[in-house]
Amino acid sequence: MTLPLQGVGLGLRRIHLDPLAEAVPEPIRFLEIAPENWMRVGGRLGRLFRQLTESTPFSAHGLSLSLGSADPLDMAFLKELKTFLEDHRILAYSEHLSYCSDQGHLYDLMPIPFTEEAAAHVARRIIQTQEILERRIAIENVSYYLAPGQEMAEIDFLLAVLELADCDLLLDVNNVYVNSVNHRYSADAFLAKLPGARITGLHIAGHYVEAEDLLIDTHGASPVAPVWSLLASAYDRFGGLPTLLERDFNIPPLQDLKPELDRIDQLQRGVWSKGAVAHG
Repeated sequence: MTLPLQGVGLGLRRIHLDPLAEAVPEPIRFLEIAPENWMRVGGRLGRLFRQLTESTPFSAHGLSLSLGSADPLDMAFLKELKTFLEDHRILAYSEHLSYCSDQGHLYDLMPIPFTEEAAAHVARRIIQTQEILERRIAIENVSYYLAPGQEMAEIDFLLAVLELADCDLLLDVNNVYVNSVNHRYSADAFLAKLPGARITGLHIAGHYVEAEDLLIDTHGASPVAPVWSLLASAYDRFGGLPTLLERDFNIPPLQDLKPELDRIDQLQRGVWSKGAVAHG
């Protein structure tokens, strides 16, 4: 599979818009947005955003498609999204394997029941979304704290959706770690069952430690040592896939994120070097 993105990415936040418009520093190779936050932005911010999308590869990670909801898909939104993605030449689009609406927006990403019926329902909606957008999409494994109506393991539910929908996977490494602690399973065993051919990219982020056995996915801190180790394990299994650093609040200046971006870059280069030696 030819991947649309390469290397290290950073989630675009408005606090970083001005410095990034001046120059996108190494080792950043692509930027990612939540399209809902930019689809109707005009004026100065819109001009700077356009400047960036014309010079830098972009991905989009959706927040409101609500793939697991019983509500009908929002066709007006999907059509507007399609135009936006094409207009800005966004190379990849992903969404959360969750839902966020029930006759109105819930303003949170809610867990889908791990059942065969729910897997088939979500898969149908992913297929419909791909047909409307006229592109493959990736779904992201999400963090969750309760599993109402669970009949399947998380990994089996995820695999069922991927197979039924024939879509790609955006692998969030921090979410795997958070869930492995909260729900007491092996993160490495989870990775081992994933179909590497479907993975188009990785996310890495930080979380909040509420208790020894309760981690909260916040994207508000630096990734911790076990998450870095899990990222290295993912690279060993799947190769140096494009990887995005997420930071959604407690956002520091751009230069303060550079050590984390450099660390991703170093891990990727190590994998590429081993691959070159192996192929040599």
